Amino acid sequence: MSDLIAIAFASEEKAEAVRRKILDMQKEYLIEVNDMVVAVKQPNGHVRLNQMFHPTAAGAAAGSFWGLLVGLLFMMPLLGVAVGAGVGAIGGALTDFGINDRFMKDLAEALPPNGAALFVLVRKMTTDKVLADLKGVGGTVLKTSLDLSKEAALRDALAGEIGAAAG
Repeated sequence: MSDLIAIAFASEEKAEAVRRKILDMQKEYLIEVNDMVVAVKQPNGHVRLNQMFHPTAAGAAAGSFWGLLVGLLFMMPLLGVAVGAGVGAIGGALTDFGINDRFMKDLAEALPPNGAALFVLVRKMTTDKVLADLKGVGGTVLKTSLDLSKEAALRDALAGEIGAAAG
């Protein structure tokens, strides 16, 4: 079962920096992430999602490949690629996995203009080491599905408090 963590930051740059830090921790096998998205509240009030994975592009790429193969069978590879890319893109656009986009946009509405929130769907993590690496990065916990003790340890670590990584 995965845990959801949503942390608000003052700027998109800060949220992206923490996302890069978490990706580095993933390379070190300290955390395993299913999905990670930065939601930014723009000055006009709209919320923009910076996704790590774009299902529309992935669908178009996969559709192009399969369209090419089918097109070769009928001696029309270019038409197969075009049709396959279109169908794949539509399928990818209709596919939503990981964190629900509507949920992220609704939660990010509470942010101030130019504020950002980092949404992380964590499959598993080495809690003490992850919290130690996140110590003092700042941010405010908006929502989590962690138990109360782990959530408190996360809040302490973000604030840079001593002993935060002990939880």
